[in-house]
Amino acid sequence: MSVERTLAIIKPDAVAKGVAGTILARIEADGFKILGIKMLRLSAEQASGFYAVHKERSFYRSLCTFMTQGPSVVIVLEADNAIQRWRDLMGATDPANAAAGTIRKEFASSIEANAVHGSDAPATAAFEIPYFFSALELWAR
Repeated sequence: MSVERTLAIIKPDAVAKGVAGTILARIEADGFKILGIKMLRLSAEQASGFYAVHKERSFYRSLCTFMTQGPSVVIVLEADNAIQRWRDLMGATDPANAAAGTIRKEFASSIEANAVHGSDAPATAAFEIPYFFSALELWAR
């Protein structure tokens, strides 16, 4: 295994439900190091830039609207095999298909309001992390 960094987002639906702290506790309990964390409310421009990879997909506009409806918590995580481990802890995108014990099974209400986001590959993490964090904002371990 190798140490990786990944971006995690606690989405507006989970923040509105008051479960951001519970999700953060799960992240730490699973052995991730939190290298950076901030709460912010994405502007339409920020959301459209972040999700530009999905621009041609039917859900793009509704996803951008959803992500701007309230504050999110953006986090940089580090661990051995962090990308896959975070994706495993999140669960399937559709909470109806998520495994028991995953964050999405427990806290998500739909495929769009699915509580959390995570980078899906090293190249994605390399784009997503600096989208929200400068190198000076990250704790170097």
